[in-house]
Amino acid sequence: MNDSFRVEYFDYRGNPNVGVYIVANNKLALIPMDLNPKDVEIIQGVLGVDVFHLKISDTSLLGVLVALNDNGIIVPRTSSDPEIRKLKNIVRTVGLELGVLPSRNNAIGNMILTNNKAALVYPELDDNSLKIISDVLDVEVTKKSIIGIPTVGSLGVITDRGGIVHRDVTDDELDWLSDYFKVDIMTGTINFGVSFIKTGLVANSKGGLVGSETTGPELVRIQMALGG
Repeated sequence: MNDSFRVEYFDYRGNPNVGVYIVANNKLALIPMDLNPKDVEIIQGVLGVDVFHLKISDTSLLGVLVALNDNGIIVPRTSSDPEIRKLKNIVRTVGLELGVLPSRNNAIGNMILTNNKAALVYPELDDNSLKIISDVLDVEVTKKSIIGIPTVGSLGVITDRGGIVHRDVTDDELDWLSDYFKVDIMTGTINFGVSFIKTGLVANSKGGLVGSETTGPELVRIQMALGG
């Protein structure tokens, strides 16, 4: 475990499902409009990134609605024109691509599991959506369910240092994922036994934020998995 990888407890307005509301890469974090300056300071300190307040589809569910890596950001077609204009300014500031996915399903964050090496996506996505994902994120894209669950983005968090996914992922699937994303990946839980890791974890290669209900053993496993 690398001691430079910092993990801290963080709730969104008392809610430990921090990964539902915040999304980050190694360049920025997108956060709800109503987070206060103290929260912003924590996010900046742990993740080491610029922070931008945003709504998507007029909600604060940024972790559910947005997928991103260090190359680009993908949002749903339900994003409003003012939201898209603000995002265009943000991506110009930090040097990212922006894509709007035409899929009827707007839970983009739950549909795409990605780092800077590859993306695993919802099996029912059409070819046009796959091309947008590949072009914007600049990675190889594969359609595949994991443990029979098609919303692969909800199952885990993977960075360029490591990854942690749903505890029921099989050994064969874990080997495949590690090979595909080119990092070591472990299974685990968050927030006292929740298997859908993404709900309670926001992380990049520098650090992570976990919900306050995460136990000590869960926290240690997350640090081992993502600390590289």
